[in-house]
Amino acid sequence: MADDPATLSDHPARALAAQWASHLQNDRRRSPHTVRAYVATAHRLIDFLGRYRGESIDPAALTKVEAADLRAFLADRRASGLGAASAARELSGVRALLKYAAEREGAAVQLPRTRAPKRPRTLPRPAAPDDAMNLAENAAEAASQPWVGARDLAILLLLYGAGLRVAEALSLTADVLPLSSTLRVTGKRSKMRVVPVVAAVRQAIDDYARQCPYPLRGPVPLFVGARGGPLNPDLVRRSVAAARRRLGLPDTLTPHALRHSFATHLLARGADLRSLQELLGHASLSSTQIYTAVDAARLLDVYRHAHPRA
Repeated sequence: MADDPATLSDHPARALAAQWASHLQNDRRRSPHTVRAYVATAHRLIDFLGRYRGESIDPAALTKVEAADLRAFLADRRASGLGAASAARELSGVRALLKYAAEREGAAVQLPRTRAPKRPRTLPRPAAPDDAMNLAENAAEAASQPWVGARDLAILLLLYGAGLRVAEALSLTADVLPLSSTLRVTGKRSKMRVVPVVAAVRQAIDDYARQCPYPLRGPVPLFVGARGGPLNPDLVRRSVAAARRRLGLPDTLTPHALRHSFATHLLARGADLRSLQELLGHASLSSTQIYTAVDAARLLDVYRHAHPRA
């Protein structure tokens, strides 16, 4: 398979991809997920260029990649079923790799000008407040043990009540105990932010900490798995999916949708965009502005269903 890095061991540029992975992780502080995705993109590009040009691809060859090469690469990826949004991310990874290759080779950084595929703008789908709470409570009730249910409830209330990402919630350590009215969170690219913790969320975390059979002290993970180790985020997603099916809720109600719901509901209650940006940990305001469209779409939906002339 072309996408499997293990099949690319004959490519001279494989060492560059490994060095790039280390650079992304250690120097750029990118998440493990981003590193894996970017390095997979690097191997796909190297493999494609080898087939496309009929020659071995070394780091020097990567400094000479032209716009036509990138267009052919993207066309090949799109033909394999890659969507527009994923293709845009793929192109972003390719550009980062080519920049790194040029810097390593001491060459001038002259990235080929290629436009990313136009992505349809999709809006996050927030949950109704009652649905968000019912989902969290149902997931807790269905847990195999009471302390596991208390853990799942605490996590899901953190996502909805404080706007955390799943990875951010699971990266918290027991050092945060006992909780105060605010919580310091490490987000993407190690960016720190402080979020308020409402009483219901504090109570849920306190209940979990009291029931947890494993010691929660010092720099150990706050949320642990059944054997006391770090909790796998897939378990959170599976718990939500099962609760969603039992309640007959839409597939769009994922753990990340709880964060979207947090943002949308705050905006509907009058929160300003700058404050929302800080609470969500967005690097730019443009990422936060999408929620203005979400709120407008919600209001339009209410109008269409309620107004006799709509």
